[in-house]
Amino acid sequence: MNEKQATQISRFLSLVLRHKPETIGVQLDEHGWISVEVLLERINAYGKKLTREQLDILVATNPKKRFAYNETLDKIRASQGHSVEVDLGYEAQEPPEFLFHGTEENSINSILKTGLEKRSRHHVHLSKDVETAIKVGQRHGVPIVLEVSAGLMYRAGMQFFQSENGVWLTEFVPPDYLKLYDKK
Repeated sequence: MNEKQATQISRFLSLVLRHKPETIGVQLDEHGWISVEVLLERINAYGKKLTREQLDILVATNPKKRFAYNETLDKIRASQGHSVEVDLGYEAQEPPEFLFHGTEENSINSILKTGLEKRSRHHVHLSKDVETAIKVGQRHGVPIVLEVSAGLMYRAGMQFFQSENGVWLTEFVPPDYLKLYDKK
């Protein structure tokens, strides 16, 4: 599987495991898991060719670690970013003092007024480093990085979770906890 094919399959897996499992006629369990055997069977029946070996490589080498196997390696799920209802079972934990959010230039004024909203997703996604936030922001245009005062939010009673791939998650970031990142 070349890089282009890996990207296409990764996007298709994201669609199925995060947003529309019905695309291939499957259902995720309450925690977002699906049997690897069933997933491969349905993906191949849908017309996308994917072997267990290719799936293993994709899970292991995906730079964003979007997918994870359970401990017995017989189930798979997306690490975060679901728009379908799932309980990922993450425990609330104390975040670093500052986290970062990458967005694009056209959204910045609205975000600074209303805060970061989860919209159709389960959580707002935050990065522990500026470089990752820049990459996220670049997907939609000229990147802008916001600094999130996560420590202050946490001490004010707001919950944070960390996904299996290191992304920090929270329900909402009020505008008072946001500022444009200063590169200094």
